[in-house]
Amino acid sequence: MQIVTFRRHFSRNTLLLMLLVATLIAGMAAWKFDLIAKIYFRDQLTATGWIINGAIVVVFALGLLRMIFIFLSYSREEQATARFIHNQEAEIDNPLDKVSPRSIIARRYLAMERLYESSTPINQGAMAATLLASESTRTSFPKYVGNVLILTGVFGTIVSLSLALLGASDLLENAVDVEGMGLVIHGMSTALSTTITAIICYLFFGYFYLKLTDAQTNLLSAVEQVTTTYLAPLFVVEQDTTLYEFTGLVRSLQSLVKQIQESQTVVAETETRLLDAVDEFQQRAEQEQQHMNTVIKLLRQGFRLPEDEE
Repeated sequence: MQIVTFRRHFSRNTLLLMLLVATLIAGMAAWKFDLIAKIYFRDQLTATGWIINGAIVVVFALGLLRMIFIFLSYSREEQATARFIHNQEAEIDNPLDKVSPRSIIARRYLAMERLYESSTPINQGAMAATLLASESTRTSFPKYVGNVLILTGVFGTIVSLSLALLGASDLLENAVDVEGMGLVIHGMSTALSTTITAIICYLFFGYFYLKLTDAQTNLLSAVEQVTTTYLAPLFVVEQDTTLYEFTGLVRSLQSLVKQIQESQTVVAETETRLLDAVDEFQQRAEQEQQHMNTVIKLLRQGFRLPEDEE
């Protein structure tokens, strides 16, 4: 029965879900392409909307690419951890059989083995904190992107409203200024498009960033469970563990003493029986000797043989 429980394919399933959601969004974009083209591409008086929306998409793509690489890495780590657990359950001589030596669980095993061989106390809490800090640095860029995306939308809205105010100013100076009215409409349209882009990117990225933290928690939890369940009994020597093992040794010795006492009782009984058998044998030997003397005497008398002189 497997003691350590964790979701072995969490990262892989999250990547598949990401692909599915991206496909649905692409399908909806193709379905409403005319509306999207009207908002983003047609009748653009300036390149402001393209620049801001392009920046939002670039930041989103970079963060998403980094997130995908981390998910792929965690998927390999989950496979390595699952293989290590299988080796432990199957009691294979080499626990790292078919386990990548660069995986987290392999490095944890080798580190604890080295500390144990050098008679260095093993602090699992410190190792867990170090691993958590190391893995947290991997998600710093996605976290930054998640915080920046919504701000880029706000920035685009502010810039676009500024354009709209410039257009309104020109319109107020000349009531028949068509260019000012177009700039107002362009500014409002750009504000709408940048806000929509930032919100959609933030919703998509924010959800899968939460999934990334869940994948990280799932993996690190599995590593600590394996350490507690399988590695600690092999390498960790603590006072409580020593006392527990000493208690087990005392119990074993008590059982051994009891067996020795029982064996001595059996030996004593056997010795008594042997002495009784020797006494009985001597008595029978004496009786047989008497019988032999009687037979010899009768034979001498029957054959009129002379008696032996003493």
